[in-house]
Amino acid sequence: MQIADTSLPGVLMLTPRVFRDERGLFLESWQRDKFAALGLDVEFVQVNFSQSRRGTLRGLHYQIQQPQGKLIHVTQGRILDVAVDLRRSSPCFGQHVMVELDASAHRMLYVPPGFAHGFLALEENTGVTYRCTDFYAPQHERTLLWNDPALGINWPLGGEPLLSPKDVAGVPLAQADCFA
Repeated sequence: MQIADTSLPGVLMLTPRVFRDERGLFLESWQRDKFAALGLDVEFVQVNFSQSRRGTLRGLHYQIQQPQGKLIHVTQGRILDVAVDLRRSSPCFGQHVMVELDASAHRMLYVPPGFAHGFLALEENTGVTYRCTDFYAPQHERTLLWNDPALGINWPLGGEPLLSPKDVAGVPLAQADCFA
């Protein structure tokens, strides 16, 4: 497993070793002791899966209490994954990182607590697995407005994205509940 920093401290790109043969492939997507030895000592308590149509934009979500770290792994298709730093004490507050993840490369993104997260599905039937460090708590969930000009996220849209009502009602960074 290789772990690389991104432009935002704590947001990490993980590239597993992939073993291929005539049967297909095998990879280890998580092994607590090995990851701890590489500096990523977290425990996951919940695993979620979403499937999205091309053009679906999910996010930007976070929990103001019971904040979740997330390990994002695309199992089918391709996404543009975005993390926004919502830690007011961070020199990177309000900044984002955008990376492309796809099922064929098997790279994963770790987004630590204190960040909003979202993605744009670039292909039909895109499947995404999220390993989470804390439980989903809907009473603490918040949504940052995906197209807030203050964030400067350049989503490569070919028209209007498919959004949930929750994502349409997201709040801009200036009005968002943030972390200390």
